[in-house]
Amino acid sequence: MIFHIAVDVGGTQLRAACYPIDQNQPSQIARISTAHPSIPPYTRLEQLIQSVWPNTGSVESIAVAAPGPLDPYEGIIFEAPNIPDWIDLPIRNLLEKRFQVPVALGNDANLAALGEWMFGAGRSHHYIIYLTISTGIGGGVIIDDRLLLGKHGLAAELGHVTIIPEGPMCGCGQRGHLEAIASGTGITHWVAEQLGNGVPSVLHNTPNINAKVIAEAARAGDQLSQAAFTRAGSFIGLAITNYLHIFNPTIIILGGGVSHSWDLFIEPLRSAIRQNVMNPHYLGDLTITKAELSDDAGLFGALALARSQNFTRR
Repeated sequence: MIFHIAVDVGGTQLRAACYPIDQNQPSQIARISTAHPSIPPYTRLEQLIQSVWPNTGSVESIAVAAPGPLDPYEGIIFEAPNIPDWIDLPIRNLLEKRFQVPVALGNDANLAALGEWMFGAGRSHHYIIYLTISTGIGGGVIIDDRLLLGKHGLAAELGHVTIIPEGPMCGCGQRGHLEAIASGTGITHWVAEQLGNGVPSVLHNTPNINAKVIAEAARAGDQLSQAAFTRAGSFIGLAITNYLHIFNPTIIILGGGVSHSWDLFIEPLRSAIRQNVMNPHYLGDLTITKAELSDDAGLFGALALARSQNFTRR
């Protein structure tokens, strides 16, 4: 039997799964924490892959979904958030040398889009925008059944479009990006700012405020928390309107932890699109929906890449 191995790299955990070539259910799956007191993250990754290696048969390829700016063509991770040692890491060459099979690398948000297209909410669509709204905001674009990557594989950073010039500082070091405004982190920062200004809320004196806590307060009727999600939904809708004008997709897929607060932001999001779209024809056959793959988006995206390897330029 022939297998593919899919790997999902995160700042807090590493996941790997071994898939028979003709099946979407893994024969083996494992996860471990990324950090360890004495074992470097890359060594941990090698050990994890070895732990799901099949006892019989052969592995055709390994595909890795990883965060941060990276070059999928050369297989290099330029910088991995929350993994300090991974600077200009030639992960493809290292893994190929260790396991003696072809290795492909992709940005985790891009591959989540690929996974949703092949296995999830994007099935049967050919023009897809995928947004993952979590601590940050990432994205992926599929046009004519191909993942849009750009010259150096750095395209589709959909969370880093400027929405408010000179707005709040983004984690990337620039100001006013969608991620700084409407991610879980952006929502939390805005609420904290309003609390500091004395805006009434049940969240005053609440420790460890985050987007989940704010969502719970919003559903309980807290007006500040409701305003936070209305604001975030409106700005996400504005950004999506820009994506509609540029890419003309037939489906917008929203994933990530903040998407679980769909009920709090979807109407402001839709309203912002209706108010800002240049022509109603952009909306004629447009679907806006939740992602289906949830926490498995990275693994399924890596599996889709392992099966296609359609952007490995050697």
